Amino acid sequence: MENFKGQPRLPKFAVPKRYDLQLKPDLSACKFAGSVSIDVDIIAETRFIVLNAAELSINPGSVSFSPRNSSKVFDPKKVELVEEDEILVLDFAEALPLGLGVLAIGFEGILNDRMKGFYRSTYEHNGEKKNMAVTQFEPADARRSFPCWDEPSFKATFKITLDVPSELVALSNMPVIGEKVNGPLKTVSYQESPIMSTYLVAYVVGLFDYVEDHTSDGIKVRVYCQVGKANQGEFALKVAVRTLELYKDYFAVPYPLPKLDMIAIPDFAAGAMENYGLVTYRETALLYDEQHSAAANKQRVATVVAHELAHQWFGNLVTMEWWTHLWLNEGFATWVSYLATDSIFPEWRIWTQFLDELTDGLRLDGLAESHPIEVEINHAAEIDEIFDAISYRKGASVIRMLQSYLGAECFQVGLACYMHYDSCMKDLWAALEEGSGEPVTKLMNTWTKQKGYPVVSVKFKDQKLEFEQSQFFSSGSLGDGQWIVPITFCCGSYDKKKSFLLQTKSENYDVKEFASDTNKSAWIKLNVDQTGFYRVKYDEELAARLRYAIENKYLTPTDRFGILDDSFALCMARQLPLTSLLTLMGAYREELDYTVLSNLISITYKVGRIAADARPELMDNINQFFINIFQYSAE
Repeated sequence: MENFKGQPRLPKFAVPKRYDLQLKPDLSACKFAGSVSIDVDIIAETRFIVLNAAELSINPGSVSFSPRNSSKVFDPKKVELVEEDEILVLDFAEALPLGLGVLAIGFEGILNDRMKGFYRSTYEHNGEKKNMAVTQFEPADARRSFPCWDEPSFKATFKITLDVPSELVALSNMPVIGEKVNGPLKTVSYQESPIMSTYLVAYVVGLFDYVEDHTSDGIKVRVYCQVGKANQGEFALKVAVRTLELYKDYFAVPYPLPKLDMIAIPDFAAGAMENYGLVTYRETALLYDEQHSAAANKQRVATVVAHELAHQWFGNLVTMEWWTHLWLNEGFATWVSYLATDSIFPEWRIWTQFLDELTDGLRLDGLAESHPIEVEINHAAEIDEIFDAISYRKGASVIRMLQSYLGAECFQVGLACYMHYDSCMKDLWAALEEGSGEPVTKLMNTWTKQKGYPVVSVKFKDQKLEFEQSQFFSSGSLGDGQWIVPITFCCGSYDKKKSFLLQTKSENYDVKEFASDTNKSAWIKLNVDQTGFYRVKYDEELAARLRYAIENKYLTPTDRFGILDDSFALCMARQLPLTSLLTLMGAYREELDYTVLSNLISITYKVGRIAADARPELMDNINQFFINIFQYSAE
């Protein structure tokens, strides 16, 4: 037998085209039986078929391969399940004929309690504890439910049939097209899916209530939840309908499926999962109680629903080839969820709250132990490690930076063109580059393939701004990273906004045309609206002008937040004296914006703790200084 063990990826001499999957879960015994017939294209000479399977019992006598244009049936001479590599190796006595054939496999498995693969969750109904059966296949756990080519690039269509207790609700990616009751069981058949990756396949079996609505073009949308909680799904339902319509326009592609179900699961490891047409959620991420839930819960439901529905296009329709591009899948959905939420609920000013995503990404990526957002994945076991704040938050932030630099309209047009082709995610830069004329690939490679980010130092001298970049580390140490930095700045007014790419270590920019005024009102703010993923360090003259602008309320809350956060980070990294930070904090005495005030309070607490350890004799003066800052807010 050829050695397929230890290989990070499946061989490509056989490619799946269609799965016909039948499953029979036993919710009492917590196990399931199943059979799958897979239309496979043999594209290179081989006597092996290698696919993924894990924690399944394969019946060797049920395995066969039948070529499309032949009556001959090939039975494998050896069936080996390699558990450490989660692969199923089928060894045939002779080479399989090229072209299409059907691979049939019978199997059994366990409804596990680990919230991955095909697993069991528990709920109460009329005081009685019951099991439901749920799937969670991302990143690589469809193989625990049925033998398959469990990699994103091996897309296929899926025809699913479930045999379940007749009193239960059984959902899958597609609408039900047939239901046949046979005593205590019923057989539920679903419409065949469009092509999709295995990690997006889903089925759920249990007892549920639902609320329902339709989009303007007739897409049926439902929110399922435990019996008695249906009213808590109303808010998510409203958000979902409006979000589907918004994304249809934004991506210039209709929602690809005939229905969308969203379901709250009591035991769920992630926040939510974007299964095509059947999105699963933690209850706290989908349900909202008008009487008892906090406003923060309402915003969380809106942003999580918008995030998962973005994936119905970006991730499900257009899919990463391999998990290396996970960050783009998740970072994009995170960014566009704020775009959608801001459109639906402009009164929330959600982009100001996006600063929490940005600053968390900056904080983590300033550590020496950070990693690039684009990580080489050599084995499925490594994938879970990159579902982190660098992938989601830094990823979302650099997408926002690119969109801001290219311009909202240019970015949207490029994205719509990209969506219309059978693309993988690495083609996005090429589509945006073609539409904008900007060096998008070269630019983004500096942000995705190396860890960290720059601090951009700026000085005002002889009617010129002198820019210099260096790698920022929160420890204060020096790094040798260099980036193509999309610089935006404005002088004295948001109407006077300029942008350029800082492509070298240092560069000058002539600003005398609109910054000739030498008094303090001629403030200059870099990284307008904090759309760039970098810190800014101002010389003393520019810092004084910004303090004046803050005191006189010339700057947006987002920019006030950014100046404060950058100064605190630079102070902690010993690139700025504490006196400079304290002087800046004094300019926020009349601050009333919640997000800015929240950051100011947090910084005050941290500075106070440090000062108490370093100079305890000054604490009375420092405490009085902080009291003076917050007195106005208290009034």
